[in-house]
Order: sequence, then structure tokens, then C-alpha cells
Amino acid sequence: MKLTIQNLSKTYKNGVKAIDNLSLEIGTGMFGLLGPNGAGKSSLMRTIATLQSPDSGSITFGDINVLDDNMALRKVLGYLPQSFGVYPKMSAEELLDYFATLKGVSSKLDREKLVKEVLEITNLYEVRKKHVAGYSGGMKQRFGIAQLLLNNPKLIIVDEPTAGLDPAERHRFLNILREVGTNCTVIFSTHIVDDVKELCNEMVIINGGRILKHTTPITCVQEVKDQIWTKVIERDELELMEANFNILSSNYNQDNTLNIRVHSLEKPAEDFKEAQPQLDDVYFIALKEDEANLVSE
Repeated sequence: MKLTIQNLSKTYKNGVKAIDNLSLEIGTGMFGLLGPNGAGKSSLMRTIATLQSPDSGSITFGDINVLDDNMALRKVLGYLPQSFGVYPKMSAEELLDYFATLKGVSSKLDREKLVKEVLEITNLYEVRKKHVAGYSGGMKQRFGIAQLLLNNPKLIIVDEPTAGLDPAERHRFLNILREVGTNCTVIFSTHIVDDVKELCNEMVIINGGRILKHTTPITCVQEVKDQIWTKVIERDELELMEANFNILSSNYNQDNTLNIRVHSLEKPAEDFKEAQPQLDDVYFIALKEDEANLVSE
């Protein structure tokens, strides 16, 4: 099933334009929505999930007109928001049984089978008797995936799911998401470039509620081949370098020097070395070009 968004706009009462005439098509598989904090990602996710209404535009998922028939979409939707609240004095097993009841699974035997299945998929079966409030951050995120799988969703939306997770929990979470996302449409919203690089076969870069680039992680990195350059500089040289070169990022070395990455169609100067392009470079190029365009307007 394909999700189709056409000319979607949303401006809040405080004047912030969160979604700006956005159009997008998303098919089956893992789709990355990459952008900085405040880019409009969560606003778009909430609108698709029918938690808020846009000012204009349309959304369809297969033959469902999302804005006209919220309930039809919710029946096939799994949604994991940025902050997922839980009941403090219930075990994972009890809480999932309660959620399954809310989702219309009336048979106790069917609920038990379904709860066991989603707990096993998310590697939580061994801790099913523990209160969810006592789970680690990563376990709570995996519990969030467990609850959204209860209705066998065709569309899954996860909003900033790995923020704050340690590397091991992040790895476990991404593996689970990769597994459940093989046969449905999964929209993965994040500001973490590595999550998109590891997980998604298609992506957009978004800022100011607008799509800056619609591509694949492999294609967009190939597009900037021979355009990324590096140089090691002293800390007090950074301001001068920023005035003369298009610096995408800078990282400290162990000796307190800086390694800068520069975007240029030609070698910027003799002492620069060519670098292998990364998805981070593409991301920063898109944001810097967008900022320059806004200034010129």
C-alpha cells in the first residue's frame, strides 16, 4: 500500500508554519524522515497519524482517505510517538493484554497468543512480568513497538525512537524495527543520520516543513563523490576557515586540533585531502543550501 501526501500545510496559532505545502509518496519498506529538531517532522507524523488536522492538502493510504476517515486509518496504523507514556503498576504482559482488548481482540486465548508473539518479537518475553515503569529506555521503546504490533499494522510511524538510547539498546531497537518493517510501510522520523543510513532504503531531508531532498542513502552519497575535502587545523583557525570555505562539520582530534570537512566542486587549497563522502555530508549540504536560499529571499 502507498501513502500519498499532496499539498499538505499546517500553521499553528503562534504563526509557526510547521508543514509548508508538502507533497510526498511513500511505498512499502523503511522510509527515513531526516531533519533537525523543529524541522516539522513530528507535526507531519501527528498529521498522518490523525492526531491533528492540516489547514489544507490531502493524505491517502491505499484506498483510505485519511482526513475523511480517521478510523479506517487507525485500524491499520501503528504509532510510536516521541514520548510514550505507560501505566506504572502494570506488567508488560498485563498492559499489552489491556491494549489488545482496546484494539478489539475479545477472545482471551487470542489475546494471550498475540501478546506472547509481540513480546517474543521485541525480545521482552523474559521480562514480561516486570512493571514497564521499571524498564530501561530501550526496553520501553521496544515495548512501544510491541503495543503497535497488536493490530498487525500496515502503516507504522515511529518518531525519534532512538534518541537517548545507549548503543546496545539502539542496535537492538533498529534490528527489531528492520524485521517488522519488511512487509509494511514504516516511516522513521529522526535527526540522527546514522539511523537512516543503517535502516532506510529511501529518505527525505526536511526542514521548515519543506522537503529539501528526496533520495536514497546510497544515491545521495554518490552524488557528492569527489566534492568532500578534509584538513586538520588549529582551534583558533576555525573562524578564518569558515570565512573562506564551505565547512560542513568539524570534529576534535585527541591533540585538540580540529578535523574539518569542506564541500567544494574542486580542491579548495593545496593542503586539503579528498575524503570519502558520507550521508552526514549530504545532510549538512542540504541544510546549508536551504539556509542560503532563505537568506537570499
